[in-house]
Amino acid sequence: MDLDVFVSAHRAEWDRLDALLRRRRGLTGAETDELVTLYQRAATHLSLIQSSAPDPQLTGRLTQLVARARSAVTGTRTASWRDVTRFLTQGFPAAVYRSRHWWVPTALLSTAVAALLGWWIGTHPEVQSAIAAPDELRELTRPGGLYETYYSSHQAAAFAAQVWTNNAQAAATCLVLGVFLGLPVLWILFQNMLNLGIGAGLMSSAGRLDTFLGLVLPHGLLELTAVFVAAGTGLRLGWTVIDPGPRTRRTALAEEGRAAVGMAIGLALVLFVSGAIEGFVTPSGLPTWARITIGIAAELTFLAYVYVLGGRAARAGATGDVEAAERSATVPTAA
Repeated sequence: MDLDVFVSAHRAEWDRLDALLRRRRGLTGAETDELVTLYQRAATHLSLIQSSAPDPQLTGRLTQLVARARSAVTGTRTASWRDVTRFLTQGFPAAVYRSRHWWVPTALLSTAVAALLGWWIGTHPEVQSAIAAPDELRELTRPGGLYETYYSSHQAAAFAAQVWTNNAQAAATCLVLGVFLGLPVLWILFQNMLNLGIGAGLMSSAGRLDTFLGLVLPHGLLELTAVFVAAGTGLRLGWTVIDPGPRTRRTALAEEGRAAVGMAIGLALVLFVSGAIEGFVTPSGLPTWARITIGIAAELTFLAYVYVLGGRAARAGATGDVEAAERSATVPTAA
């Protein structure tokens, strides 16, 4: 494409669009229609220049012009309670539901790995001795030892906030680093399952596996589910780099990346609930069965939220991506 000829042919349209934007508050109906038409043409021109004859100065000018026109055409939007409600009832659960073919297998395989590690550690004294000295192991696993006092060692609200912050960071890390072919996600997952397996194995070797499960299950069911969702979504994002499907790689990564960012916000809310359970319910004086029942109820509520609300929203077309008006304009280019 001859850039000079292209600019000469369309400069008048861009100048006219700029003039309309400068006095857009007083436009007539016909001028408003003209502004919309010129905006669509300018967006197409920008796409053509970016793909065929990229020129930094011209691209910068047209990008600014298209952005101003887009703002004038679509109107500026501010977040409202309606947006929050739509996100919580449609966007987030739909995104989790759409990723279920990734995070459900991730959850099953990870749980199996943790169980295998726990069995290996619990049945092999030489592995236990490599973890810590015998006196330290006894201090960890004895009644009233560190495994039990860990959950009540800090003030409940501060402990819940700390746990929430750490878990939310881990989930966000899985989502963000998934773009690196998912490899960092696998490492984070393994570290989590290793820690779980060590605790289960050591407590099992001391004959106190029931105590360990009574401490972990109330908050761990929901917490680990959130981690598995984040990890599965991160792995899905990594696979998008390899196989974007019918979309271009850039478009696929943009769509899945925006959904992953929204999911990070939603999972932070889920982890807030699990953190509150860990801070207030796990170390409470409630019977073990009552604490576990609370954990199971929280887990079932989340799964129902995903599969009922999320499934309905996904079937209606929700993907977890931002609204079309909030996305960068993508326009087809003519041959």
